Amino acid sequence: MNSDVVQATEKHLHSYSSLGLRTLVIGMRELSQAEFQEWQMTYEKASTALLGRGNLLRGVAANIERNLRLLGASGIEDKLQDGVPEAIEKLRQAGIKVWVLTGDKQETAISIGYSCKLLTREMTQIVINSHSRESCRKSLDDAISMVNKLRSFSTDPQARVPLALIIDGNSLVYIFDTDREEKLFEVAIACDVVLCCRVAPLQKAGIVDLIKKRTSDMTLAIGDGANDVSMIQMADVGIGISGQEGRQAVMASDFAMGQFRFLVPLLLVHGHWNYQRMGYMILYNFYRNATFVFVLFWYVLYTGFTLTTAITEWSSVLYSVIYTAVPTIVVAILDKDLSRRTLLKYPQLYGAGQREENYNLRLFIFVMMDSIWQSLAIFFIPYLAYRKSAIDGSSLGDLWTLSVVILVNIHLAMDVIRWNWITHAVIWGSIVATWICVMIIDSIPIMPGFWAIYKVMGTGLFWALLLAVTVVGMIPHFAAKAFREYFTPSDIQIAREMEKSQDMHDAAHPEVQMSTVARA
Repeated sequence: MNSDVVQATEKHLHSYSSLGLRTLVIGMRELSQAEFQEWQMTYEKASTALLGRGNLLRGVAANIERNLRLLGASGIEDKLQDGVPEAIEKLRQAGIKVWVLTGDKQETAISIGYSCKLLTREMTQIVINSHSRESCRKSLDDAISMVNKLRSFSTDPQARVPLALIIDGNSLVYIFDTDREEKLFEVAIACDVVLCCRVAPLQKAGIVDLIKKRTSDMTLAIGDGANDVSMIQMADVGIGISGQEGRQAVMASDFAMGQFRFLVPLLLVHGHWNYQRMGYMILYNFYRNATFVFVLFWYVLYTGFTLTTAITEWSSVLYSVIYTAVPTIVVAILDKDLSRRTLLKYPQLYGAGQREENYNLRLFIFVMMDSIWQSLAIFFIPYLAYRKSAIDGSSLGDLWTLSVVILVNIHLAMDVIRWNWITHAVIWGSIVATWICVMIIDSIPIMPGFWAIYKVMGTGLFWALLLAVTVVGMIPHFAAKAFREYFTPSDIQIAREMEKSQDMHDAAHPEVQMSTVARA
């Protein structure tokens, strides 16, 4: 092999890689007819083997790829898709850690990292590029020492030096073979960016599994080729990009998209909306069911745990089917705390989900306390008012049913952020539907509460009690909501007020479109 050609090729490979080009080394070997037939028989035998097929195929390939004559090298531009640098920057601003796992050479991977804004000049790079187990162990120990040293220098998280871990596939082989994953994990989570180069498909899956086993964080993998399938399947959420690399990644993924930049609205917009809706709806469903059950519980205490009930069985069934179900579904689908424009403009708002601001134990306890208070107001205010009267239990039960439905729907209406005609129709329509259903049930002669609602609905005390229950029951929720929004507002609330100010400014200063007049 000509040493001049080798040196020139190595020089070209280094320059191509530094420019971010995809490199390819070309070599050849002449085979005689006998050598080819012998290799072909060995290849067919290895490809049809039932056991150890992969190792046999690798052996056959290594046997033929010997004594090659170097012809040269080529470099082609692997252009990034539109919007990739901006997308990665927004994801990092949202507090999402971005790791890149690629099969490119280290120089190519670093160059691409700079071009897509994954790496910056301010970052301190920790490079692990080892060719033996001992050097790999030493590199890991040195990396841990560097991380601890930098941590001790900067106590303020905002002022600390950003770190980037760059590691190649050979080092990962030694790490996974010698059970040093814990040290790699310690270094990786301390870094802002992780860039793995020259990694095999199974190593990509191993990196994802490394995070899944040691943290409770959600992992998302996105890729466009067949070599990304194992990584996509290993992650909690897999996304395949449909492009020129084929559809293997798309077929193995949970979501499919045309370009990488679409990941930003998927996470920062739809992901935020989904978390806000799901978090609130889970708490609200606990609240509305607990409020109704607690009313029945207080009633049981006054009846000696007998089988008698003031609320009819029909009302108990319809409570979760008609009275309160439709508003829950509609609000869970249509409500939005922030607009798409605001969420894309301020990626840091995505951190509300990471901090569990909309669904946590403290909120659950508060919701349960609120449901207990409202159930006490619903049960005891009418009970104390009618305690010495001649009213029957069925009439009192209808009043309790109407009070629960009105209270939980007003509670929902107080928390709705974006109103439209559908939301108005389902919330207030559910209250009207409850009245109609109660009146229909009490109009059936065979029902135990026949004509009960008509006996009390004609008195002024009935309407006064409905108003008193609503006001007394909503006082704690209204007070807590006002205190939280005016004295301890969250980032979401501040952004919402900014939206309101912007909308008022746009309404007060509308833009006038000037028509252009063409001169003759």
